[in-house]
Amino acid sequence: MAPVIHMPEPLCLVKNTNGRLVANPKALTILSAITQPVVVVAIVGLCRTGKSYLMNRLAGKSKGFSIRSTVQPHTKGIWMWCVPHPKKPDHTLVLLDTEGLGDVEKGDKKNDTQIFVLALLLSSTFVYNTMNKIDQRDIDLLHYVTELSGLLRTVSSPDLDGIEDAADFVSICPDLVWTLRDFYLDLEAHGQLITADEYLENSLRPKQGTDQGLQNFNLPRLCIQKFFTVKKCFIFYLPTLRKKLAQLETLRDDDLDPEFVQQVADFCSYIFSHSNAKTLLGGIKVNGSRLESLVLTYVNAISSGDLPCMEDAVLALAEIKNLAAVQKAIAHYDQQMFQKVQLPTETLQELQDLHRASEREAIEVFMKNSFKDVDQGFQKKLETLLEARQDDFHKRNSEASLDRCSALLQDIFHPLEGDVKRGIYLTAGGHRLYVQKTEELKAKYYQEPRKGIQAEEALQKYLQSKESVRDRILQTDLALIEREKEMEEAHVKAEVLKAEEQRMWVAVLRQYQQMMEQRQRILQEQVRQMERNRMFQHPLQQRALDLRHHCQILWKITEELEICMKINEFLRVAEKTLAEEKAKRESSEKEKKLHEQKVKKLLKKCENLTRAFMEFKAKMTEEIRVRESLLKEMNERIKMLKGDKKNDTQIFVLALLLSSTFVYNTMNKIDQRDIDLLQYPFVVQDGTKARENASVHRLCS
Repeated sequence: MAPVIHMPEPLCLVKNTNGRLVANPKALTILSAITQPVVVVAIVGLCRTGKSYLMNRLAGKSKGFSIRSTVQPHTKGIWMWCVPHPKKPDHTLVLLDTEGLGDVEKGDKKNDTQIFVLALLLSSTFVYNTMNKIDQRDIDLLHYVTELSGLLRTVSSPDLDGIEDAADFVSICPDLVWTLRDFYLDLEAHGQLITADEYLENSLRPKQGTDQGLQNFNLPRLCIQKFFTVKKCFIFYLPTLRKKLAQLETLRDDDLDPEFVQQVADFCSYIFSHSNAKTLLGGIKVNGSRLESLVLTYVNAISSGDLPCMEDAVLALAEIKNLAAVQKAIAHYDQQMFQKVQLPTETLQELQDLHRASEREAIEVFMKNSFKDVDQGFQKKLETLLEARQDDFHKRNSEASLDRCSALLQDIFHPLEGDVKRGIYLTAGGHRLYVQKTEELKAKYYQEPRKGIQAEEALQKYLQSKESVRDRILQTDLALIEREKEMEEAHVKAEVLKAEEQRMWVAVLRQYQQMMEQRQRILQEQVRQMERNRMFQHPLQQRALDLRHHCQILWKITEELEICMKINEFLRVAEKTLAEEKAKRESSEKEKKLHEQKVKKLLKKCENLTRAFMEFKAKMTEEIRVRESLLKEMNERIKMLKGDKKNDTQIFVLALLLSSTFVYNTMNKIDQRDIDLLQYPFVVQDGTKARENASVHRLCS
């Protein structure tokens, strides 16, 4: 069973010391000993409005928290009274009575704000004690403090930042109990009787409309309803005659107004029955030690200046709300742009149109959530942030377009680059084929969708990077075409020579044929002459026949011999011509092969040179790094040498000792640094003179 905490009287928990809130160690020690869950009820309100009386009633005592009827307030800081819970045996009731707000003797609104916020943060049930009725000033003050408490909770507990779950938010917010003291009005609206709770709901109900005035009216009400999900209102009539209020602490219930006594009893019953234990995020119930940690955390956060202190509550609320409105507008803009924009866009105008549409919506969101942005400073800040977002989207759009186009160019032109590496275009006419293929691939590239605004620039950069390849193909193409022209000219010359030889051969044969025909005619004439003489020279006939026969044989042999010689000469000339033509053709083929080998060797040499250049670049980079390291080390040594001021001091003192007139030269004006520097050598000089006097004394002795 948990030990029971006995506090016969309240104890100061937090006090104001020299303008700073300080927690009382004795009170913290009492809290740390409580192991049960704690129900924390805090009351805040104007000074001298009966807050301490209600807290004493909750403690079941007539005395405890100090009650005074004078114009001077009595309660200072936050006082704590831990008592057993009357209806929850396993809980401890922690009552927090606070210093009254609006004390003219303090003259500092900062302390009021700090006490108000701290009580709100520590409580599980927050009692807001006001006078007579609910007015706009009370609503604005409560709204202001709830906003500051939310800010302080986020600053002092980073794990609570960005709570989006409504259930989690409700679990850490206290219940609101609004108490109206010395109430004298009739609970009636539109001719109908209403309850105190309905009066509170009507006072916090927003009005319909969209103009700025209604937005300013609705903003605090909406915030209070969101912060306090559980709200209750109690009215209290005047407890007794005014002349008896000074003895209110000693009066019995019989001496008080019965209606007031019943109202107090209803208030206490509600607190005992409906007030829950203080709970943290995640449903963690707070015990005494955890409450001690919360007190220290919030007090330190307030003392360190994390709680804004503004004389005008409206300005503070405006800054908080407008900053939140700017963040909502930026978040809405980012959400719309990420949903609608598909990077890269085809044109810059497309992105501009999407930006303008999202910008209009973001400004509308800001206008709906802004509060008293009189000089439109926050709207201008929003416009500046939206311009920065626009520039960022332009940059990302360009980068996305460039990445898309680079990948597309690599994919489309990859087969062409492979053909170039295999040397397919290093032939006669290869440049024309290369240009033709490039144009086909450019057309294919232009047909691809969603290239973005960098499409043409990316293509031109890629083509410029391939200029060296195109030039190499062109030079090879021109060289091969020139070589083919030379080979064609040699072939034409060989054909002409062959035709000339054939013509000469025909002429020789024709000339030989004419000669043989002439000889045959001469021989026939001789035969006819011999025939005529046969009749007269019969003895010679036989001889003539023999001679004819021998001559025919001789002519045949001569003819065959001459024909053989001519054929032999013709064959020799033809063979020589064919040999020369064959040699020229073999030389052309060999030169072509040598040229192709030279081209391949040149390509291989280029690759080797590229590899060597990369190795040289790596070596030079390493060399530069080593030299930079050495230079850095030398600079550090120079700084160390320059930092040695001992030599300067020695020269300064030596010049002072040796001189009869010492000239001290400074710049512009006499400042403290020059005086300190001049003072130091005199100290050293005095020490030096003392040593000199001692030496003289020893010599005299």
